[in-house]
Parts: sequence; C-alpha cells; structure tokens
Amino acid sequence: MLSLERAKQQVRLDPDFHDEDELLNSYIIAAGRLVENHTRRTLITDSDESPDPETTLIYGGDIEVAMLLLVGNWYANRESVVTGESVAVLPMAVDALLQPYVRYLE
Repeated sequence: MLSLERAKQQVRLDPDFHDEDELLNSYIIAAGRLVENHTRRTLITDSDESPDPETTLIYGGDIEVAMLLLVGNWYANRESVVTGESVAVLPMAVDALLQPYVRYLE
C-alpha cells in the first residue's frame, strides 16, 4: 500500500523531516478508505490469496496515483473551503483513475 516515503515525495517533503508524518499517515489511511468507498471494493495487495474480483481491488499503479493525488490535495488544502478557488468533491483525475474499478450494485 501507499508508503509514507512515497507520500512525502508527492508533497515535496524531505524524507528526514518528521513533523508531518502523523498527518500524512492520516491522509494515507483516509485516501485508502475513500478508494474503497468510491469503488465499493476492498483494497488488497497482489500477495493476498484468492481475491474475489467482485468485492476486492488489487492495489496497483493507478490506484497509488489516485491516492497520491488525494494526499497531495489534502496536504495543500487543509480546510474544507479555499477562498478564491472552485469547489470540487474529488479532484477530476482521481475520479477518472478510479472510475473503471467502481462496482455497481444491482
């Protein structure tokens, strides 16, 4: 899954700077939950055995990019409203990356 080191690269923090580690870890967890809620699937690693393709989603490159975009967006915009900017629920790129994996319920 998304590592703290990779998240630090995304937000351009020095790997040896640890003041924001707790915050970034919270964002990583929240990004994973958002992916699961948006796709209605549980994230797994490719090392997990017998995944059910209907209810699971293997963590891969495009999922990582979506999570990095979310973490970067939340890190740069720490409040729910940013003055002078347009309002969006999800960054468009995140929605585009996750859309192929959305599980539609019947």
